[in-house]
Amino acid sequence: MKTASVVTLRSEPPALAEPSALSVPLARARGRLDLGFKRRGAETVLDALFQEGCAKARFPRREAGAFTGAVLLNTAGGLTGGDRLQQAVRWGEGAAAMVAGQAAERIYRSLGDAARIETRLTVEPGAVAEWLPQETILFDRARLDRDLQIELRGDARFLGVEAIVFGRAAMGEAVRQGSLRDAWRIRRDGRLVYADALAVDGDPAAALDRPGLGRGARAVATLLFAAPEAQELIDPLRAALAGAEGLAGASAWNGLLVARFAAPDGAVLRRDLISALGMLRAGRPLPRVWQC
Repeated sequence: MKTASVVTLRSEPPALAEPSALSVPLARARGRLDLGFKRRGAETVLDALFQEGCAKARFPRREAGAFTGAVLLNTAGGLTGGDRLQQAVRWGEGAAAMVAGQAAERIYRSLGDAARIETRLTVEPGAVAEWLPQETILFDRARLDRDLQIELRGDARFLGVEAIVFGRAAMGEAVRQGSLRDAWRIRRDGRLVYADALAVDGDPAAALDRPGLGRGARAVATLLFAAPEAQELIDPLRAALAGAEGLAGASAWNGLLVARFAAPDGAVLRRDLISALGMLRAGRPLPRVWQC
């Protein structure tokens, strides 16, 4: 069974003056990361690591009850137009590991092209994969094209989250113009089981203020759990979401459990996500970077 959802938000942006021509080309951030885990006896260990440019990985000490983990970081400090980040992670057969982000990814104003983030995740049979990046923050006039492709094999289990914040409310920031293309594709044994795309172009604040879209939200997220037992967890997840400070809802079908979140700011969104993740992760501690 294939499922797909597409949301496109459009509004006319205000007229802008053309940026002045630059006498020299701007330097562009480039990063590539390839990371692999494998099962060795009863443990999950690092199997492969390649890092290039601004894309880096660190491996914190494992806490009691936690999965083996990696923390990804972008040493460029953020992305802007024309920057490109490529990351691939593979969980070998029977491996269990968590990959998180060291901090929120920042997408700054662009003078032309979009920043591009490409992520490829592969989870082999019997493996348990957790993909827990922190939120992506879009600044005014930012442009982002993000593509997430996940390949699950056999009875692989996957828990992932992607969150987007349109400006930092605590800093009085507003995003009045910009563009975002955010696409998910999940395949199990080569068959497409989930497709989702969000496109925002023009004035995101005006679009998200509409009652049928965001009711004034400035932060949104998708949380997805793919596993044979996923549908059995719909009632416990909805119970956890009942106390959400923002808007939250969940659905389950065909081995997938999907929750959507909308909140007035990133702080509220994070608290709601932590509550849902706590239930789905069966009490395992969240990585320290999520507790800062």
